[in-house]
Amino acid sequence: MASFDFDVIVLGGGPGGYPAAIRSAQLGMKTACIERDRLGGICLNWGCIPTKALLKNAEIYHTMQNAPEEWGLAYDNLRVDFTRVIKRSRDVSDRVVKGIEFLFRKNKIESIKGFGVLTGKNSIEVTEGEGKKRTVTAKNIVIATGARAKQLPNLKPDGKQVLSSTEAMIMDHIPESMTVIGAGAIGMEFAYFYQRFGTKVSVVEMMPNILPVEDTEVSTELEKIYKRQGYQIFTKHKMNGVKLEKKSTKVEIESEDGKKQTLEAECVLVAIGVQANTESIGLEKLGITMTKGFIDVDEYMRTPVEGIYAVGDVAGPPWLAHVATHEGIIAAEHLAGHHPQPLDYDNIPGCTYCQPQVASTGMTERAAKQAGIEYKVGKFPFTALGKARAMGETDGFVKLVIGTKYDEILGAHIIGNEAAEMIEEIVVGRAHGATGLSITKTIHPHPTWSEAVMEAASVAEGEPIHL
Repeated sequence: MASFDFDVIVLGGGPGGYPAAIRSAQLGMKTACIERDRLGGICLNWGCIPTKALLKNAEIYHTMQNAPEEWGLAYDNLRVDFTRVIKRSRDVSDRVVKGIEFLFRKNKIESIKGFGVLTGKNSIEVTEGEGKKRTVTAKNIVIATGARAKQLPNLKPDGKQVLSSTEAMIMDHIPESMTVIGAGAIGMEFAYFYQRFGTKVSVVEMMPNILPVEDTEVSTELEKIYKRQGYQIFTKHKMNGVKLEKKSTKVEIESEDGKKQTLEAECVLVAIGVQANTESIGLEKLGITMTKGFIDVDEYMRTPVEGIYAVGDVAGPPWLAHVATHEGIIAAEHLAGHHPQPLDYDNIPGCTYCQPQVASTGMTERAAKQAGIEYKVGKFPFTALGKARAMGETDGFVKLVIGTKYDEILGAHIIGNEAAEMIEEIVVGRAHGATGLSITKTIHPHPTWSEAVMEAASVAEGEPIHL
């Protein structure tokens, strides 16, 4: 029988890799994790966690600006120390990463810092500091190398005029103006953050709506809200090119009917999606196949090569940290000989943390129409919710798409102050067969945001009380 250094080696320490390593160790396997940078990956270092810290700063600043008129709180000389805003975000990230390092020590996981390349189905060559190389072996390998932001051709981020999400997170000042190319979650979160601090923001999106994967009614509502707040939003526009001048950027955009215009701004944020980190890690030599640049896997995250798994962004959409985490756990349990339940990709919550927040799971209304499913809609506005009135956050609504025949919840779509927290009720409910009627008849505490979900269900069932 072959002898290996480890039972499991995880290549990559992000939100897919480190849970795979921890779960493997919990199941009694000798485990190592190879990471070229800091544990936590993009999510904990340059994505999910530090961006939410920044967004909280923007939310507080906006509340303080409205404090005298709306809340009856007076103050003198409100100002922004942007350096400290950025520093707080980095400090939050540092503390979370240290937590992962502690968990590795607790679970006796060997952390190997370096760049790993698969040299065989059971071996990885690691290039450590100063070019030093060593080879480590394992019975099973989990690839969790993640993804990175796509870049436009000949437009490399420089941290001043051209930004990716990474550079946007550590700016040394508040830019006077910014053009955001791409209106997905990343683009809209940074648009919100900088607009709240006074940046004049323009958003360019090729699709008919911002947040194009969301329910059309939700996307349209967010666009209306942001246009009222002074955002320039150009949907159904393509970007023809970017010209960098000494003190400004000029982005030429073109509408569907061929009309061109130029948007001038201090800087450009490119937020057009991600591409997998699959280059130069030895995949092709082992026969690991890919589709559209992402590794092919089955429901247990197995690649076509026995003993090699792939999880998280490198294994394709949806590119969400919580998806990566569950995939990592599934892979660890499967390679340990357990029988994990495959992930239900039809019930994945997606969240955008601008304000108002946007969250959803399941089918949009347009998807239900395209599938020819008979459905009904329950929609409840936050203007009619007592908690929203009390909190001064009445923008948005809860929308449920419910099958007519079986009363099953096909999808849920929320735009509002606590949307990202509220959506989980529907995710859990759908996982356990909840219906529109069962949500309606389940008591919800008053006053809470969650009541809006119950109220939306009651609208769909034809028995609303507060609408």
